[in-house]
Amino acid sequence: MHRPHEPLVIEDLDLAAPRAGEVRVRIEAAGVCHSDLHYWMGDLDARLPLVPGHEGCGIVTEVGEGVTSVAAGDKVVMLWRPRCGQCEYCLSGQPALCDKGAVHGTTNELMGGGTRLSLSEAPRYHLMGISCFAQESVVPQESVVRVPHEVPSEIAAITGCAVITGMGVVLNRLPDVTGKSVLIIGAGGVGLSAVLGAQLVGAQRIIVSDVVPARLNKALELGATDVINAVTQDVVAEVQRLTGTGAHYAIEAIGRPGTISQAIFSLRKGGKAVIAGLGAVGDTAELPINHLVQNGKSIDGSLYGSSNTPLQIPEVLDLYLAGRLPLNQLIDQRFSLEDVNEALHTLTEGAIGRPVIIPNSPASLPV
Repeated sequence: MHRPHEPLVIEDLDLAAPRAGEVRVRIEAAGVCHSDLHYWMGDLDARLPLVPGHEGCGIVTEVGEGVTSVAAGDKVVMLWRPRCGQCEYCLSGQPALCDKGAVHGTTNELMGGGTRLSLSEAPRYHLMGISCFAQESVVPQESVVRVPHEVPSEIAAITGCAVITGMGVVLNRLPDVTGKSVLIIGAGGVGLSAVLGAQLVGAQRIIVSDVVPARLNKALELGATDVINAVTQDVVAEVQRLTGTGAHYAIEAIGRPGTISQAIFSLRKGGKAVIAGLGAVGDTAELPINHLVQNGKSIDGSLYGSSNTPLQIPEVLDLYLAGRLPLNQLIDQRFSLEDVNEALHTLTEGAIGRPVIIPNSPASLPV
């Protein structure tokens, strides 16, 4: 990506060897996330030129000095928010808030400093330390977690962002959702994953709102009990009608002021809204002060599902292998690397689930 709003271009880059504590990964699958779209649309800032992609799975082909967590030949899920393992947040099981993990997002370099990508000695930068819209990538060992080879690569890839974010909100921020009602606003990859999480732990009512009818149908397939078309129906009124008192919990998976307001007003007294969607830089939402205070409602923020990713990603994939989670139903279309722009555009056109790029598919390989 050279400039926002312009088509991504395919370039042959120089990829430096892994430094100490880093690994080289051959990318087998890369999910296409709305966060990639945010950068492409200029909603989020980044150093350019940049190789996008932050939701990936691949095979380790080379390890640098001192790497102990993985070895060549291991299949790994890539983590866009790595953990240092030493700060207060990592030690308390909150690696998504790692003090050092944010360096990727602010510098577009790796944790060890600098970039491993270049073209004629001019730097190319990394998106969230991953850059998996590519055939290969060099990343810190903190940015990968080993997973079973039996897990299909595209399933492992989307688990590294959409799945663990959506399910993580349910598992980590809704402690007593069993038997309760939950509203999920937005039925993209994160929202649909939240549906799977709510169904897994036994939510009594799972209400999903979206503007794309096909996404609502997919939500019903995955376990939603009720759906609301936000184009033709009043979300707050429908939630009140379905529940009688409002939802116990609301998950906002879009990141827009209007839908955040819907989440708050759809709650019952004492209810809790969790905001998981990212907006553009500087976006704000107004809060109804008296309504919150007088009704005892609360608002929470959740990055990366507030997940302890090194532990919870393998647990989620174990549930998939045991037949407990139909993660395959989250996969939308598959694209070669050359079709990356088409893959991004599907998100603006109402993709049903997660588009996936296969960077080393025959269509992507050099002749």
